[in-house]
Amino acid sequence: MRNIKIMYQRVLRKYPIGTQAVQAGILMGLGDQIAQNFIENRSKTIDFVRTMKFAGIGFFISGPATRTWYGILDKYIGSKGYSVAIKKVACDQLLYAPTFIAVLLVVIGICQGKDIEGLKIKMINEYNDILTNNYKLWPMVQLVNFSLVPLHYQTLVVQSIALFWNSYISYRTSLDKCNEFK
Repeated sequence: MRNIKIMYQRVLRKYPIGTQAVQAGILMGLGDQIAQNFIENRSKTIDFVRTMKFAGIGFFISGPATRTWYGILDKYIGSKGYSVAIKKVACDQLLYAPTFIAVLLVVIGICQGKDIEGLKIKMINEYNDILTNNYKLWPMVQLVNFSLVPLHYQTLVVQSIALFWNSYISYRTSLDKCNEFK
């Protein structure tokens, strides 16, 4: 187990964005599987294409964007101290979260084959609820993360918690898709 940790740390230092893209892809795909198996009870009709799309969103968007954002916060706000953590949480929740949720919903909508009108409806139906639920979870997580966790592990911490968040996002964004079949 120690060798795995050492190898992870080495790869993380050498390829921080790539490593965090891979872990985000894996964890977003796993979050979709949790949603399908345990929330939607689809164990016999699992949509693996949907899982791969979620994994792709994690790999190409979530992991790189999150790591880059944390680097920007660290560079311009700092890395130590409670007041620094508060400032980072404020920036994260007032700037990044609303924007990232909008991007995420649009990308998921595109993956679901929605046209412009369908994307507008998706945003109207889902954005406010997801953003509100974001504010119930992430400020506290980010306060701990920015206060106690070194920069190169912050994305891993967030992606680990996001395993459950991704399950919620997968379920929430699939509701309109599920209702199309009824």
